[in-house]
Amino acid sequence: MNKYQIVKLPYVKQITVLSSATIYRLIAKGEFPKQIKLSERSSGWLLDEIHAWLDKKIDIRDENDEEYANG
Repeated sequence: MNKYQIVKLPYVKQITVLSSATIYRLIAKGEFPKQIKLSERSSGWLLDEIHAWLDKKIDIRDENDEEYANG
């Protein structure tokens, strides 16, 4: 996969199942990858960054599962 593959908001919403408002709120809090301005009226996200964000969420889940299992 091309590391510079750019995806638009509808695809980001689809793979994260987050709303537009939640995505932009998380960006403002520094908790979600920022979009890249492509032109005056167009922006997109690097797919690798979205995947890395999802991987981090999976890691957090797995760490919490281990802590719970270990009491």
